[in-house]
Amino acid sequence: MAAPAYPAWVTRWVSGQWRNKKRPPTLRPPRTLALADKVANRREQSTEATCITEMSVMMACWKQNDFNDTPCAKEIRMFYDCVAKAEKERKNQNEDTVSSRGNLPSSKVNKLLKRFPQITRYV
Repeated sequence: MAAPAYPAWVTRWVSGQWRNKKRPPTLRPPRTLALADKVANRREQSTEATCITEMSVMMACWKQNDFNDTPCAKEIRMFYDCVAKAEKERKNQNEDTVSSRGNLPSSKVNKLLKRFPQITRYV
């Protein structure tokens, strides 16, 4: 058997929303709501590792050839090329740019907060 459906005003009246004009309590923060002049220095989350497949191919070749470099020259060269390419991309990424998650690094945020400090008192 289904419960009876009451009009919306009955539900509000019974729940006490109209009783004595109750309102939620006002929020009074203990301190003034203002940004600090600096944020904590945090390291960026490390990105995914690069050149893993090239490194695993190189190590497999070493294992097959008793850790002799001469038969694995091609794999070693491919690994070093991948590392050089990854380093070049990392150097091209400037610290001032926004990270992949869309956040600014803490050093950039501190520079901006230093340029635009909070006004804590009025003249």
